[in-house]
Amino acid sequence: MIQLRNATKSVNVNGGRVPILAGVDLTLPTGRSVGLLGRNGAGKSTLLRIIAGTNRLDSGRIVRSGTISWPLGFKGGFQSSMSGAQNVRFVARIYGATTAELVDYVEDFAELGAFYHEPVSTYSSGMRARLAFGLSMGINFDCYLIDEVTAVGDRNFKKKCNAAFAAKLGRADIIMVSHSIGTLREYCHSGVVMEQGILTYFDDIEEAIRVHEANMDAR
Repeated sequence: MIQLRNATKSVNVNGGRVPILAGVDLTLPTGRSVGLLGRNGAGKSTLLRIIAGTNRLDSGRIVRSGTISWPLGFKGGFQSSMSGAQNVRFVARIYGATTAELVDYVEDFAELGAFYHEPVSTYSSGMRARLAFGLSMGINFDCYLIDEVTAVGDRNFKKKCNAAFAAKLGRADIIMVSHSIGTLREYCHSGVVMEQGILTYFDDIEEAIRVHEANMDAR
């Protein structure tokens, strides 16, 4: 379960402050996979980072139960002077994973070859995405945060990613941001619509989609 209690967050836009969360009280229940819907700039990715703990509220509280991933699709957290393997060892220690097992899992999953032991600064964006996705799949979380990515790479690698992702969904919840309504329908039971700092939870993803589309048509 994730709870926002009188949560307030704003960001600077063109010299002014724009509300992302305007004193929001919201509960996301356990056992429901949730899609976040909102217009561009509504703050969906910012909300994911707040839930992950990498971005702070201006005021209010967030209460989390269970373990929560970092946002999949966020590739800026690697130390570029360290190798992929060294980054994985570092993350394993933070999350209490068995280091050797995680290093071997990510090496096999990410298919980076010799680059796995080279500095991340030498990686292409696709290689960083492979490393990030493999690392995410190598640690078991109660809730996965997904930011516009479910698979990366060529067709065979995408099949591997989708299979691993589907296996995780058998035992974990997700909170997903995607501009693809079809993707949200595929993976999410429920929805949250973000509009001008207000968050509204809908138990049925179809109802959330209808409200979001009405918001888009109105403005």
